[in-house]
Amino acid sequence: MMNDGRTGAMDERLPDEVVLGMIARRLSEAMDQPWHVTGDLAKGPGSLAVVLGEDHTGHPGHVDIDFVLNVDRPGNTTISDCATGYGTTPEETVERAIEIWLGTTGSALLELLAQDGSFAGHYAADDPDGFPGWHMIHGGITGWGIGDDFQAVQRWAADNPLAPHLAPALRSSFDRDHLIGVKAFFGSGGDSETAEIRVDGIHHEAASEVLAGLPWPRPAGGMSYARTFLLLVHNEGGDEGRERGRDETA
Repeated sequence: MMNDGRTGAMDERLPDEVVLGMIARRLSEAMDQPWHVTGDLAKGPGSLAVVLGEDHTGHPGHVDIDFVLNVDRPGNTTISDCATGYGTTPEETVERAIEIWLGTTGSALLELLAQDGSFAGHYAADDPDGFPGWHMIHGGITGWGIGDDFQAVQRWAADNPLAPHLAPALRSSFDRDHLIGVKAFFGSGGDSETAEIRVDGIHHEAASEVLAGLPWPRPAGGMSYARTFLLLVHNEGGDEGRERGRDETA
């Protein structure tokens, strides 16, 4: 299975405190509020924090990011995800991984805090393009590839909502009724094809098979991939779901 990104720098991994500093800087810019590194976490305003997850790949450009909405209650307020960047130096590679995370997963998380549509879009529990029964925030869609049609999968993802297709395979596997993170990464290049769904950072086989069976484009003679993130706020949906999601940060 292909990694979530492309790589060019194969040097040693950056120290965790350096990676946390890079994340803190980008979040400070995005939120226009200060983040700083203290100990083994990046601390944001109020109860927010970011912790680096366990390195499960050994790859210098792979970053596991645990976004904690309430640092005093991390058990049920942490949304985990990972991203892999590409570049010619370790710094460039990690910076790209953070950018990918911030443009997809991060945008949904920041919208959960902002609640004004400035970072991502909201879908009510009964929206036909949403996740049935859940209030959902749809993070950004990023894409990359090679060739004349390298944006084909990204465009398809923007025009074809994934949530209604994935819901039947996903809904019975959740272990809590709020703040579920669903990442989709899919595309093809040459003889390789990837379709992966991760729920709270863990590969979901059944939903990945559903994604693989959808008619997204497979450009010939090129490479096209897309990544996006769905944040399921609460299974009661609507305004009550929004309030419950906001309460989790308190």
